[in-house]
Amino acid sequence: MAVADPAEVDTTPLADCQGCCFRDDLLASGGCRPGDICIRADSGRQIDRFLKRHPELAVDYIADPFWERRAIAARYAPVAAVMSLIADPDEVVRRAVAYRIPPESLEPLMTDSDREVRITVADRLPVDRLEAMVADEDYLVRAYVAKRLPEGRLFRMICDSDDQVRKTVARRLPAPSLGLMAHDPELQVRQIIAERMDPQSLVLMLNDPEWLIRYLAVQRAPLEAAVKLAADPVAEIREAVLERTRSV
Repeated sequence: MAVADPAEVDTTPLADCQGCCFRDDLLASGGCRPGDICIRADSGRQIDRFLKRHPELAVDYIADPFWERRAIAARYAPVAAVMSLIADPDEVVRRAVAYRIPPESLEPLMTDSDREVRITVADRLPVDRLEAMVADEDYLVRAYVAKRLPEGRLFRMICDSDDQVRKTVARRLPAPSLGLMAHDPELQVRQIIAERMDPQSLVLMLNDPEWLIRYLAVQRAPLEAAVKLAADPVAEIREAVLERTRSV
């Protein structure tokens, strides 16, 4: 007897149409199809295809025992019904909820145990309530906060423990306040500062321990301050100072 090739075995989940409430109408009319468009199969792809075609039925599956069916139903059900899932035990369901409910209703999810839920909240929460998330335990959540927080309220994040967050802050901090980050421990953060800082303030960075920062500072700092690096141990910096003096 020939043994079937495992690669040829169809593993598509199939639900039993016997007893299904849609057997006599949707199935008969082509509105659903076993193995392809099916609400009863434990298959996210089939469930999504079914509810995309019949979104008016999504509310009937908001309280379904299967987490994936609830999560997909949350994409299509009326928002009022989705609100009932805000404390769902499954994080995937709560992620779907965070995308759907009105921004002003997101507050209960600000401290959700799931990072992806909190990231979605940080991306959608009204800006005037966003500052409450600046101390989130996850750096990716704080990075989203730093991207959206009003520039004038970024000061609490200039000493964030994560350099990726501080890079975002450095790109958005008002120019007059950039000096507060001139001595950041991360080279790439200071590079952003040196590239954005006004010429007068760049004097702060002429003594930076990294030659790249000194080189950037020499390019635009007041000439009377930049010439102090004419004897810098790095040739590129000495040449930059010389070039500036020649162009005067």
